[in-house]
Amino acid sequence: MAITVVGSVAFDSIETPAGKRDRCLGGAATYFSLAASYFTDVRVIAVVGEDFGPAEEAVFRNHNIDTRGIERAAGKSFFWQGSYLDNLNEAKTHATELNVFGAFQPKIPDEYRDSEFLFLANIDPVLQRRVREAMPQARLVAGDTMNYWIKDHRPALLQVLKGLDVLLINDTETRMLAGNSNLVKAARAVLDMGPRMLVVKHGEYGATVFHKSDHEAGARPFRAPALPLEEVMDPTGAGDSFAGGFFGYLASQPTLTPATFRRAMFYGSVMGSFTVERFGTERLQQLSREEIDERFNLFRELTHLD
Repeated sequence: MAITVVGSVAFDSIETPAGKRDRCLGGAATYFSLAASYFTDVRVIAVVGEDFGPAEEAVFRNHNIDTRGIERAAGKSFFWQGSYLDNLNEAKTHATELNVFGAFQPKIPDEYRDSEFLFLANIDPVLQRRVREAMPQARLVAGDTMNYWIKDHRPALLQVLKGLDVLLINDTETRMLAGNSNLVKAARAVLDMGPRMLVVKHGEYGATVFHKSDHEAGARPFRAPALPLEEVMDPTGAGDSFAGGFFGYLASQPTLTPATFRRAMFYGSVMGSFTVERFGTERLQQLSREEIDERFNLFRELTHLD
């Protein structure tokens, strides 16, 4: 079943202790769609500038990602420059140029409207809500946000949360959104805002899923680990890749049960672990499904007590 994702397709310049890359393909929708494409069909809604050429288009085409929803506009694509020289878990932003993304108004192709899964990547909550309302038939809707929207656009974000089935944010954002430093209490407060499920990302420490009602069978909080890696080259996009693996796996399954969601958490961690092994989307572009399933089994072994 197809996923429609709305978000950014961008160029990033990144520096880490492992090296540096200038203007590599990035953006939340890019990482998400590449990760999800190993599980199901993906359709992208975004805007790019004149600097998005055949080479970048080929990255999507080579993974059978539908790009009819990517608008071409006069000007340059969204650009971000950052580094992780002091702390691999926290990016230091040096430049953000919205360019054509600053005037982004998502346009939904008619061919996308039968999508049963919808992912609202990290963009203005006003735009997230507009897309959600324009696709009422989607049977599972997930979304992401960040501290900027939580802090300065809270009323609009709260309206979006009412229409989400799943919210995926990190632990700092969870505490900020709830106004509570205790993660469990914060998670419950966020769930009271609308989502039926909250996936809290912990970076190199994995992710935890909380349910609206943890009294249902198999619906208690569940923690998926992160795979210990000898070297992390670039953590950019790891969270979006987690979301793509998580949501992509869900869309590939005929039924959605608590067990399905737990497996999806593992596949999310798998895709995030691959992303950080190379700069930008380099590793995601080169994967095979066999590699993905092999690492999934490593994650399962990592959590076995006996």
